[in-house]
Amino acid sequence: MDAIKTIKLASCALIVLASVNAYAQSSEAGAMAPAAPTAKSVKAENRALGKKVRAALAKAGGIDVANVTVRARNGAVSLAGTVPDASQIDHAATVAKGVAGVTSVDNHLTIRTEGGQ
Repeated sequence: MDAIKTIKLASCALIVLASVNAYAQSSEAGAMAPAAPTAKSVKAENRALGKKVRAALAKAGGIDVANVTVRARNGAVSLAGTVPDASQIDHAATVAKGVAGVTSVDNHLTIRTEGGQ
């Protein structure tokens, strides 16, 4: 009788130790794995980068940003719209490349025609 109780007690103790060890391992694995970004957070990051680039263009001076659209997607920035002269096209691309987080610039700026918007 005592042997059976001892075996049951030892079995219960082993089960408890095994479950505690398994719980500790799964908790550590979850803490080490980075969380995948959600679509909402990616969209917010893209929007924030676009705003940073637009602010840098406005602050740089020498660039008329009234008709310039800035889009960002995973670090790739796209500039579209019109500027009054050709020098502003290259200057805008250079300024955009200098913003932290920008990996590439796709420049689709064109020169505004006389009387055009």
